[in-house]
Amino acid sequence: MSTSKKILPIIVISQFCCTSLWFAGNGVMSNLATTFQLQENALALLTSAVQFGFIAGTLVFALFTIADRFSPSKVFFISAFLGALFNIGFILEKQTLFSLICLRFLTGFFLAGIYPVGMKIATDYYQKGLGRSLGFLVGALVLGTALPHLLKDLLISFSWKSVLITTSSLALFGGLLMLVFVKNGPFRKPSTTLDVSVCFKVFKNVNFRKAAFGYFGHMWELYTFWAFVPVLLMTYQNLHPQNTFNISLLSFIIIAIGSISCVFGGYISQKFGVKKTAFSFLFLSFICCIIAPILFLIPNKYIFIAFLIFWGMVVIADSPLFSTLIAQNTPSKDKGTALTIVNSIGFLITIISIQIISSLLNFTNSNLVFSVLAIGPFFGLIGLKNKTI
Repeated sequence: MSTSKKILPIIVISQFCCTSLWFAGNGVMSNLATTFQLQENALALLTSAVQFGFIAGTLVFALFTIADRFSPSKVFFISAFLGALFNIGFILEKQTLFSLICLRFLTGFFLAGIYPVGMKIATDYYQKGLGRSLGFLVGALVLGTALPHLLKDLLISFSWKSVLITTSSLALFGGLLMLVFVKNGPFRKPSTTLDVSVCFKVFKNVNFRKAAFGYFGHMWELYTFWAFVPVLLMTYQNLHPQNTFNISLLSFIIIAIGSISCVFGGYISQKFGVKKTAFSFLFLSFICCIIAPILFLIPNKYIFIAFLIFWGMVVIADSPLFSTLIAQNTPSKDKGTALTIVNSIGFLITIISIQIISSLLNFTNSNLVFSVLAIGPFFGLIGLKNKTI
């Protein structure tokens, strides 16, 4: 087995372990609300705090070209260690909403040294079949994101704090794996000087810019959908009281199923092309946003669950493909910074989307609110149209 083939499973496992930090707070949200007497808008605030922390982190990492100037594996490990530290801070007594928001912000800040840096490491090892490799990597992100929901279900007889302890332990383990076993890749071309203008120069490339805009449209929908999966299930359950769900387990399945579609999308992109495959998945996701309000009216819970599972597959399948297009249209020495700055802007968009949906849900009980998610894919499809890559 070649070195590159040995490295991919390690990167994937590390990414899975470390990204479990992302929705750790969401996985125990009901427990947090009860323990610390949080208000109804706490879900949106704590989710946005992680996203905002990630944005701040990616801006710092991008402006100082950290992933391009320093060993990515070491950056990954340090970020994993600090992210785990702030995540486990949730178990401390006498928390306030402000202190919880600060802890989630700092966790998100150091996730900036995990997710985009993990992709940067993959691009240092793989040039051919990059879409397939990133498919595995983003699939690991999806599983890591969904994991807290499963842990809550598995550890239901234990304290909710066990979910946070487990995710922090996994993140530390993942960081150590990357540090010990993954060296600098053969295609890495380190940047030797600090050049903050790189963040702006990459957007001068038309193909890069269009791929980035497609990614931004995708991000408007993705994390808001993930954050509100439990809300979607609860809303349906309230509309049809004869149906009861294991919301934690179903949330895990609906989010985690996207890991399969990421890998599948990576493989089929090798046959049909990265751009065409990304466009197809984004279009299917757009359709899901449009028809979601109608599905709430169907009394058959199995149809509704099947729809959410399908949505969970197509909502993320294009993500590694957009990252591939972005990496392919960036000079090697700037790939880490390019991936990071695009992530930064993308996650800023998620904050806006999450807050808008949360505000609309507080204002109205109409399920038409969820069709607002279609705005992002619509503009993303326009960005990809007539794209020549």
